[in-house]
Amino acid sequence: MTNKELQKTANEVRKGIVTAVHAAGAGHPGGSLSAADIFTYLYFEEMNINPEKPADPDRDRFVLSKGHTAPGLYSAMAQRGYFPVEELTTLRKLGSRLQGHPSMQYLPGLDMSSGSLGQGISVACGMALSAKLNNKDYRTYTLLGDGEIEEGQVWEAAMFAGFRKLDNLVVIVDNNGLQIDGPIDEVCSPYPIDKKFEAFNFHVINVDAHDFDALRAAFKEARETKGKPTAIIAHSLKGKGVSFMEGQVSWHGVAPNDEEYAKAMDDLNKIGEALEA
Repeated sequence: MTNKELQKTANEVRKGIVTAVHAAGAGHPGGSLSAADIFTYLYFEEMNINPEKPADPDRDRFVLSKGHTAPGLYSAMAQRGYFPVEELTTLRKLGSRLQGHPSMQYLPGLDMSSGSLGQGISVACGMALSAKLNNKDYRTYTLLGDGEIEEGQVWEAAMFAGFRKLDNLVVIVDNNGLQIDGPIDEVCSPYPIDKKFEAFNFHVINVDAHDFDALRAAFKEARETKGKPTAIIAHSLKGKGVSFMEGQVSWHGVAPNDEEYAKAMDDLNKIGEALEA
């Protein structure tokens, strides 16, 4: 896909996030929006996947370690064809396949049920090691929040991945600088994130999470890196695309009301119109 096609798709993903969270009356829009470009690049450009064969044993794997941003993952999956976009409005509703955190029990195409923060990267390590042990070529990707990496289990997993030289593993950190309780450097600072991963024998790439040229180069570099897992530190803007949500920790886990929803969709529609110009 061209950059403009990716930008248009990411904008649709953002519309789906806002629509889903508004319909549910609950959810996590801020971190879903900051990661929308990452979800888009993974599902439309990077990963070897086929929505018609969601259980293909040779598919690439994805683990959403920060499982509360499921609206972002669901919206990208819907745009990619795993299920109808209209189903996004069932988020968190009784009987819906779209639970508040990803559940493999309900939705084909999910590689892991997740949401207990800090645990997803450990599962991703296991998937990557399994590929190595079974001489499989599939790659494993996992997305973590920058607040999430304050969890100790993340670093146990990082130590394991580096020691095992899991060069088929890509750890992506959505570094938007905000977590539920405030700025990450005021809650329990994980900085410097890049130096920490380097200390655990990772190849580290810092990247603008909203620049598709930069994302393309980063994932290419990750594929070409041998003997080490890769950590992509994706510097992002919480609430990206919705003017009143951008950079606001208050939108970590709050749904927009009807008036706010209309304003958010107006913002995103204007972005879409500009991309068509």
